[in-house]
Amino acid sequence: MYPKIVFFGTPSFAAEILHSLIDAGVPIAGIVTQPDRPKGRSLQVIPSEVKIVAEQRLRDVPIFQPIKSSNADFLAQLRSLHADLYVVVAFGQILPQSLLDIPKLGCINIHASLLPKYRGAAPMQRALMAGEKETGVAIQKMVRELDAGDVIATAKVAVAEDTVLGELHDALCAVSKPLLLDVLRKYTHGVPPAVAQDVSQVTWAPKILPEETELHWEQDAKTLHNTVRALSPKPGAWVWVELNGEKKRLKIFRTHVVSGKAPVGEVASLKELVVGCGNNLLQLVEVQLEGKPRMKGPDWARGLKTPIRFL
Repeated sequence: MYPKIVFFGTPSFAAEILHSLIDAGVPIAGIVTQPDRPKGRSLQVIPSEVKIVAEQRLRDVPIFQPIKSSNADFLAQLRSLHADLYVVVAFGQILPQSLLDIPKLGCINIHASLLPKYRGAAPMQRALMAGEKETGVAIQKMVRELDAGDVIATAKVAVAEDTVLGELHDALCAVSKPLLLDVLRKYTHGVPPAVAQDVSQVTWAPKILPEETELHWEQDAKTLHNTVRALSPKPGAWVWVELNGEKKRLKIFRTHVVSGKAPVGEVASLKELVVGCGNNLLQLVEVQLEGKPRMKGPDWARGLKTPIRFL
Protein backbone atom coordinates (compact mmCIF):
# COMPACT_ATOMS: atom_id res chain seq x y z
CA MET A 1 0.00 0.00 0.00
CA TYR A 2 2.93 2.32 0.66
CA PRO A 3 6.49 2.53 -0.70
CA LYS A 4 9.42 1.71 1.59
CA ILE A 5 10.86 4.99 2.87
CA VAL A 6 13.72 6.54 4.80
CA PHE A 7 12.47 9.34 7.04
CA PHE A 8 14.50 12.51 7.60
CA GLY A 9 13.42 14.89 10.38
CA THR A 10 14.41 16.52 13.65
CA PRO A 11 11.93 18.71 15.63
CA SER A 12 8.49 18.09 17.11
CA PHE A 13 6.69 18.81 13.81
CA ALA A 14 8.62 15.98 12.17
CA ALA A 15 8.15 13.70 15.18
CA GLU A 16 4.38 14.07 14.97
CA ILE A 17 4.46 13.20 11.27
CA LEU A 18 6.61 10.17 12.05
CA HIS A 19 4.05 8.96 14.60
CA SER A 20 1.34 9.11 11.92
CA LEU A 21 3.44 7.14 9.43
CA ILE A 22 4.10 4.42 12.00
CA ASP A 23 0.41 4.29 12.91
CA ALA A 24 -0.50 3.89 9.23
CA GLY A 25 1.92 1.02 8.73
CA VAL A 26 4.25 2.77 6.30
CA PRO A 27 7.38 0.61 5.90
CA ILE A 28 10.31 2.62 7.29
CA ALA A 29 13.80 1.37 6.46
CA GLY A 30 15.76 4.04 8.30
CA ILE A 31 15.61 7.26 10.29
CA VAL A 32 17.92 10.24 9.69
CA THR A 33 18.01 13.05 12.25
CA GLN A 34 20.39 15.68 13.56
CA PRO A 35 23.13 14.74 16.06
CA ASP A 36 22.35 14.98 19.78
CA ARG A 37 23.14 18.51 20.95
CA PRO A 38 23.42 20.41 24.26
CA LYS A 39 20.32 22.41 25.14
CA GLY A 40 19.11 24.75 27.86
CA ARG A 41 21.08 26.43 30.59
CA SER A 42 22.53 23.13 31.79
CA LEU A 43 23.78 22.33 28.26
CA GLN A 44 22.67 18.75 28.74
CA VAL A 45 23.07 16.73 25.55
CA ILE A 46 19.58 15.83 24.35
CA PRO A 47 18.41 13.74 21.36
CA SER A 48 16.04 15.17 18.78
CA GLU A 49 12.30 14.59 19.09
CA VAL A 50 12.44 12.34 16.02
CA LYS A 51 15.17 10.19 17.57
CA ILE A 52 13.10 9.81 20.74
CA VAL A 53 10.09 8.58 18.73
CA ALA A 54 12.25 6.22 16.67
CA GLU A 55 13.88 4.68 19.73
CA GLN A 56 10.50 4.12 21.35
CA ARG A 57 8.54 2.84 18.37
CA LEU A 58 11.05 1.63 15.74
CA ARG A 59 13.56 -0.32 17.79
CA ASP A 60 14.75 -2.46 14.90
CA VAL A 61 15.13 0.44 12.47
CA PRO A 62 18.61 2.00 12.12
CA ILE A 63 19.01 5.65 13.16
CA PHE A 64 21.59 7.84 11.43
CA GLN A 65 22.82 11.19 12.77
CA PRO A 66 25.31 12.54 10.23
CA ILE A 67 27.10 15.79 10.94
CA LYS A 68 27.14 16.27 7.18
CA SER A 69 24.66 14.50 4.93
CA SER A 70 27.27 14.43 2.15
CA ASN A 71 29.49 12.02 4.12
CA ALA A 72 30.48 9.11 1.86
CA ASP A 73 30.06 6.41 4.51
CA PHE A 74 26.61 7.74 5.39
CA LEU A 75 25.55 7.72 1.73
CA ALA A 76 26.75 4.13 1.39
CA GLN A 77 24.67 3.14 4.42
CA LEU A 78 21.60 4.77 2.87
CA ARG A 79 22.09 2.89 -0.39
CA SER A 80 22.26 -0.39 1.53
CA LEU A 81 18.70 0.16 2.81
CA HIS A 82 17.24 -0.04 -0.73
CA ALA A 83 14.37 2.33 0.11
CA ASP A 84 12.03 3.44 -2.67
CA LEU A 85 11.51 7.01 -1.47
CA TYR A 86 12.96 9.49 1.03
CA VAL A 87 10.57 11.66 3.05
CA VAL A 88 12.04 14.85 4.54
CA VAL A 89 10.28 16.91 7.22
CA ALA A 90 12.24 19.76 8.84
CA PHE A 91 15.49 17.81 8.86
CA GLY A 92 17.75 20.84 9.24
CA GLN A 93 20.44 20.19 6.62
CA ILE A 94 20.69 20.94 2.92
CA LEU A 95 20.74 17.57 1.14
CA PRO A 96 23.36 17.10 -1.59
CA GLN A 97 22.45 15.92 -5.07
CA SER A 98 24.38 12.70 -4.43
CA LEU A 99 21.82 11.86 -1.73
CA LEU A 100 18.76 13.03 -3.66
CA ASP A 101 19.73 10.70 -6.50
CA ILE A 102 19.78 7.51 -4.38
CA PRO A 103 16.09 6.43 -4.10
CA LYS A 104 14.49 5.27 -7.32
CA LEU A 105 11.32 7.33 -6.69
CA GLY A 106 13.23 10.41 -5.55
CA CYS A 107 12.80 12.52 -2.42
CA ILE A 108 9.82 14.51 -1.18
CA ASN A 109 9.57 17.23 1.44
CA ILE A 110 6.76 18.68 3.54
CA HIS A 111 7.18 22.46 3.71
CA ALA A 112 5.07 24.52 6.11
CA SER A 113 3.87 27.12 3.62
CA LEU A 114 1.97 27.34 0.38
CA LEU A 115 4.95 27.33 -1.96
CA PRO A 116 6.33 29.35 -3.66
CA LYS A 117 5.57 31.67 -0.72
CA TYR A 118 7.87 31.55 2.30
CA ARG A 119 10.68 29.36 1.10
CA GLY A 120 13.27 28.91 3.83
CA ALA A 121 13.81 28.02 7.48
CA ALA A 122 10.97 29.89 9.22
CA PRO A 123 7.82 29.79 7.06
CA MET A 124 5.32 29.66 9.95
CA GLN A 125 6.95 32.53 11.82
CA ARG A 126 7.28 34.74 8.77
CA ALA A 127 3.67 34.12 7.70
CA LEU A 128 2.45 35.25 11.12
CA MET A 129 4.75 38.27 11.14
CA ALA A 130 3.29 39.30 7.79
CA GLY A 131 -0.26 38.98 9.11
CA GLU A 132 -1.28 36.32 6.59
CA LYS A 133 -4.93 35.26 6.76
CA GLU A 134 -4.19 31.90 5.15
CA THR A 135 -1.22 29.58 4.92
CA GLY A 136 -0.74 25.83 4.66
CA VAL A 137 1.64 23.04 3.73
CA ALA A 138 3.07 21.88 0.43
CA ILE A 139 4.55 18.51 -0.47
CA GLN A 140 7.25 19.03 -3.07
CA LYS A 141 9.64 16.90 -5.08
CA MET A 142 13.07 17.79 -3.75
CA VAL A 143 15.69 19.42 -5.94
CA ARG A 144 19.09 20.89 -5.08
CA GLU A 145 17.71 24.46 -4.93
CA LEU A 146 16.10 25.32 -1.59
CA ASP A 147 12.33 24.63 -1.54
CA ALA A 148 12.15 25.00 -5.31
CA GLY A 149 10.76 21.59 -6.27
CA ASP A 150 7.56 20.91 -8.16
CA VAL A 151 4.54 20.72 -5.85
CA ILE A 152 2.61 17.45 -5.65
CA ALA A 153 -0.10 18.49 -3.16
CA THR A 154 -1.10 21.29 -0.80
CA ALA A 155 -3.45 21.81 2.14
CA LYS A 156 -4.64 25.22 3.30
CA VAL A 157 -5.26 26.51 6.82
CA ALA A 158 -7.06 29.72 7.82
CA VAL A 159 -5.15 31.97 10.22
CA ALA A 160 -7.09 34.04 12.76
CA GLU A 161 -5.83 37.41 13.97
CA ASP A 162 -4.88 35.99 17.37
CA THR A 163 -3.39 32.66 16.21
CA VAL A 164 0.06 32.11 17.72
CA LEU A 165 2.93 30.01 16.44
CA GLY A 166 2.22 27.02 18.68
CA GLU A 167 -1.37 26.84 17.43
CA LEU A 168 -0.38 27.23 13.79
CA HIS A 169 2.26 24.52 14.24
CA ASP A 170 -0.41 22.10 15.48
CA ALA A 171 -2.87 23.02 12.74
CA LEU A 172 -0.32 22.54 9.96
CA CYS A 173 0.86 19.29 11.47
CA ALA A 174 -2.74 18.02 11.56
CA VAL A 175 -3.35 18.68 7.85
CA SER A 176 0.07 17.33 6.88
CA LYS A 177 -0.58 13.82 8.17
CA PRO A 178 -3.43 12.77 5.83
CA LEU A 179 -1.93 14.75 2.96
CA LEU A 180 1.37 12.87 3.20
CA LEU A 181 -0.32 9.48 3.42
CA ASP A 182 -2.36 10.28 0.32
CA VAL A 183 0.81 11.26 -1.57
CA LEU A 184 2.60 8.09 -0.42
CA ARG A 185 -0.27 5.96 -1.75
CA LYS A 186 0.17 7.64 -5.13
CA TYR A 187 3.83 6.65 -5.14
CA THR A 188 2.88 2.98 -5.14
CA HIS A 189 1.91 3.51 -8.80
CA GLY A 190 5.06 5.45 -9.69
CA VAL A 191 6.11 9.07 -9.41
CA PRO A 192 2.94 11.26 -9.29
CA PRO A 193 2.54 14.42 -11.36
CA ALA A 194 3.44 17.78 -9.86
CA VAL A 195 3.15 21.48 -10.70
CA ALA A 196 6.16 23.74 -11.18
CA GLN A 197 6.36 26.72 -8.84
CA ASP A 198 5.74 30.19 -10.23
CA VAL A 199 9.11 31.83 -9.64
CA SER A 200 7.57 35.31 -9.93
CA GLN A 201 5.64 34.61 -6.70
CA VAL A 202 8.59 33.45 -4.59
CA THR A 203 8.99 35.00 -1.13
CA TRP A 204 11.50 34.05 1.55
CA ALA A 205 11.33 33.02 5.19
CA PRO A 206 14.84 33.31 6.64
CA LYS A 207 15.73 31.99 10.10
CA ILE A 208 14.61 34.16 13.02
CA LEU A 209 17.57 36.11 14.38
CA PRO A 210 17.96 36.76 18.13
CA GLU A 211 17.69 40.52 17.66
CA GLU A 212 14.28 40.10 16.03
CA THR A 213 12.78 38.80 19.27
CA GLU A 214 13.12 42.15 21.08
CA LEU A 215 10.10 44.45 20.72
CA HIS A 216 10.43 48.20 20.22
CA TRP A 217 7.50 50.38 21.24
CA GLU A 218 8.17 52.85 18.40
CA GLN A 219 6.68 50.28 16.02
CA ASP A 220 2.93 50.23 15.37
CA ALA A 221 0.80 47.97 17.56
CA LYS A 222 -0.17 45.64 14.71
CA THR A 223 3.47 44.93 13.86
CA LEU A 224 4.25 44.23 17.51
CA HIS A 225 1.19 42.00 17.85
CA ASN A 226 2.18 39.94 14.81
CA THR A 227 5.74 39.58 16.10
CA VAL A 228 4.46 38.31 19.46
CA ARG A 229 2.23 35.77 17.69
CA ALA A 230 5.08 34.58 15.47
CA LEU A 231 7.37 33.86 18.44
CA SER A 232 4.90 32.37 20.93
CA PRO A 233 5.61 30.20 22.81
CA LYS A 234 9.22 29.84 21.64
CA PRO A 235 11.55 31.66 21.59
CA GLY A 236 9.16 34.35 22.85
CA ALA A 237 9.10 38.07 22.08
CA TRP A 238 10.30 40.30 24.91
CA VAL A 239 10.89 43.84 26.16
CA TRP A 240 13.02 45.43 28.85
CA VAL A 241 11.25 46.64 31.98
CA GLU A 242 12.58 48.48 35.01
CA LEU A 243 11.32 47.36 38.42
CA ASN A 244 12.80 48.66 41.68
CA GLY A 245 15.69 50.07 39.74
CA GLU A 246 16.46 46.69 38.15
CA LYS A 247 16.40 46.04 34.42
CA LYS A 248 14.68 42.76 33.57
CA ARG A 249 13.30 40.95 30.55
CA LEU A 250 9.58 40.52 30.21
CA LYS A 251 8.47 37.90 27.69
CA ILE A 252 5.13 38.51 26.01
CA PHE A 253 3.10 35.58 24.70
CA ARG A 254 -0.30 37.05 23.80
CA THR A 255 -1.46 40.54 22.93
CA HIS A 256 -4.40 42.50 21.54
CA VAL A 257 -4.32 45.64 19.43
CA VAL A 258 -6.36 48.43 21.04
CA SER A 259 -7.42 51.61 19.26
CA GLY A 260 -6.20 54.76 20.95
CA LYS A 261 -3.19 56.89 21.66
CA ALA A 262 -0.61 57.17 24.42
CA PRO A 263 3.06 58.17 24.67
CA VAL A 264 5.34 55.48 23.25
CA GLY A 265 6.25 52.87 25.86
CA GLU A 266 4.02 54.31 28.59
CA VAL A 267 1.27 52.39 30.36
CA ALA A 268 -2.08 53.78 29.23
CA SER A 269 -4.11 51.46 31.47
CA LEU A 270 -2.63 49.48 34.36
CA LYS A 271 -5.90 47.64 34.90
CA GLU A 272 -5.76 46.09 31.40
CA LEU A 273 -1.97 46.51 30.96
CA VAL A 274 -2.19 48.56 27.77
CA VAL A 275 0.97 50.23 26.44
CA GLY A 276 1.43 53.07 23.96
CA CYS A 277 3.03 52.26 20.60
CA GLY A 278 4.05 54.13 17.47
CA ASN A 279 0.45 53.73 16.32
CA ASN A 280 -2.46 52.58 18.54
CA LEU A 281 -2.01 50.63 21.78
CA LEU A 282 -0.99 47.11 22.69
CA GLN A 283 -2.60 45.10 25.47
CA LEU A 284 -0.24 42.60 27.07
CA VAL A 285 -2.54 39.62 27.65
CA GLU A 286 -0.02 37.01 28.82
CA VAL A 287 3.51 37.70 30.07
CA GLN A 288 6.42 36.19 31.98
CA LEU A 289 8.99 38.13 33.96
CA GLU A 290 12.39 36.43 33.92
CA GLY A 291 12.61 33.90 36.73
CA LYS A 292 8.83 33.92 37.26
CA PRO A 293 5.90 31.85 35.91
CA ARG A 294 3.70 32.91 32.99
CA MET A 295 0.75 35.04 34.07
CA LYS A 296 -2.08 37.07 32.68
CA GLY A 297 -0.67 40.51 32.03
CA PRO A 298 -3.11 42.52 34.16
CA ASP A 299 -2.70 40.09 37.08
CA TRP A 300 1.07 40.47 36.93
CA ALA A 301 0.84 44.27 36.82
CA ARG A 302 -1.60 44.47 39.75
CA GLY A 303 0.64 42.26 41.87
CA LEU A 304 3.63 44.59 41.58
CA LYS A 305 4.53 46.86 44.47
CA THR A 306 6.35 49.32 42.25
CA PRO A 307 5.49 51.27 39.09
CA ILE A 308 6.35 49.60 35.76
CA ARG A 309 8.71 51.38 33.45
CA PHE A 310 9.07 49.96 29.97
CA LEU A 311 12.44 50.73 28.40
